[in-house]
Amino acid sequence: MNAPAFDPHTPITLLRHCAAVLIPEGTPVTLEAGVSVYITQALGGSVTINVNGNLARVAAADVDALGMEPAAGPAHSDTSSGEVDESLLWAQLETCYDPEIPINIVELGLIYRCEVVTESDGAKRVEIDMTLTAPGCGMGPILVDDIRDKIITVPNVTSVAVELTFDPPWSSEMMSEAARLQTGMY
Repeated sequence: MNAPAFDPHTPITLLRHCAAVLIPEGTPVTLEAGVSVYITQALGGSVTINVNGNLARVAAADVDALGMEPAAGPAHSDTSSGEVDESLLWAQLETCYDPEIPINIVELGLIYRCEVVTESDGAKRVEIDMTLTAPGCGMGPILVDDIRDKIITVPNVTSVAVELTFDPPWSSEMMSEAARLQTGMY
């Protein structure tokens, strides 16, 4: 989803109850219909909101509670060969965002490895090694689930394994030049 036009200073009233995850601790909560929230980031299908002074992430499946349309996935290429188009894997990874930073996880330098492994039965497993900007971040499992959910939709992918690692530890030097410019971390 491209970031829709929203004003972070204008409240939005939740249209229905919806699940969310508090940022950065990763604690699940249920937000009640009628609560006023402020959108702070809407990227990659999920939405980061400010609710009563706390940041929370609303998953793509629940953005209708904010009056938004779910994001359309990226277009898929010809899959008749049975192979996995690795460019689609990276396109999907680029739709995953840290809920506090408006930069995708690829540009942030969080993906250390993305590899297609062909099993003995011909099945295609995607193995991903990634890190987080901070080892204690409670959003790690949420990002891992987001990656799995998006990568499994790529044609011919039969399973996804995402491994969190902190070796080497993440640093701002791992960010793309564009991401460093955007954040002023040059």
